[in-house]
Amino acid sequence: MRSPWGGKNHKRNEGVRILAWFYLIAGGICEVVFAFFADKADGYTKLVPTILTCLAAFISIWFISMAMKTLPTGTAYAVWTGLGAVGTAVLGMVFLGEPREFWRIFFLGVIIFGVIGLNLVSGN
Repeated sequence: MRSPWGGKNHKRNEGVRILAWFYLIAGGICEVVFAFFADKADGYTKLVPTILTCLAAFISIWFISMAMKTLPTGTAYAVWTGLGAVGTAVLGMVFLGEPREFWRIFFLGVIIFGVIGLNLVSGN
């Protein structure tokens, strides 16, 4: 039995891992879109933002489920939530007038380095 990381299938498996990371990043972006429109939905009283919230949530979950076929579940979930948290906070600071305090930015950096660390130790 050949190793899935070597031999004839090496290039294919590398492509599958790259696609899984693409799915994961796309899911994280959709998570930011979900949070943005959830805020604009005003307690789900506005139809269009409510529909966009539900659509973004569905797409985000679909993307992470596709990524989890290849990537370790814990790593995928941590990256997905980290992208969502950091992306939403940055969006809030840049476009919604949320505070840009030192400690807030510092701890967003901690999340980013945590996600990078998980990626480095996951073997993917």
